[in-house]
Amino acid sequence: MIAAFFLACQDLFAPSQRRALLLSLVWALLVLAALWVGATFLLRLVALTGVGWLDAVIGILGSLAALWLAWLLFPAMSVATMGFFLDGVAASVEREHYPGRPPPRGPSWREMLISASRLALLAVLINLLALPLYLWPAINLVVYYGLNGYLVAREYFSLVALRRLDGPAERAMWRRYRGRLILAGVWIAFLLSVPIVNLAAPVLATAFLVHLFEGLRREATGKLDSNSRV
Repeated sequence: MIAAFFLACQDLFAPSQRRALLLSLVWALLVLAALWVGATFLLRLVALTGVGWLDAVIGILGSLAALWLAWLLFPAMSVATMGFFLDGVAASVEREHYPGRPPPRGPSWREMLISASRLALLAVLINLLALPLYLWPAINLVVYYGLNGYLVAREYFSLVALRRLDGPAERAMWRRYRGRLILAGVWIAFLLSVPIVNLAAPVLATAFLVHLFEGLRREATGKLDSNSRV
């Protein structure tokens, strides 16, 4: 897994990834801004008191709370919105490191839309339900990175694996290796929560999961060959 991550770091600065990196930066900023504005608007709707100075204070506190809420939701929401163009990142990594592969199966736009919508709704619901736990020091970090690590791992793995596997095979591989995949997802969620770094993290995460997927697939194939010889 460590080797896969360092390969992904090298891929991040490859000429073929510059367009994807620029798109990732733009989308990340747009998603963060949209989350902040939306959360600010919703908080102000429920915080009106009719007292001028109190509304002003509540508005400032609400805006800060909205920024915090946007930061909480950013990892999963960025995956949901960026999944539509990161297929190109996966294709570029495959051409560079895994040449000679047959054309990818490629999930349809319908599959990607359903997957992105499911993740977005699930991410918002789970993070809102977990908000009380986020107020407890130490516990909040475990809950936050645990929940978002799972969500991010599941979506990025689907993005990568469905290019090469059908639905049942993708789900079987997820079940078999989900421990390692969730650990990778926790690391990605951490990168997505670090200011500045999170702007490039989606591209890095896609390359990371491509390398990890290929490594796990070689591992699974090796075990099957070993069992057949026995």
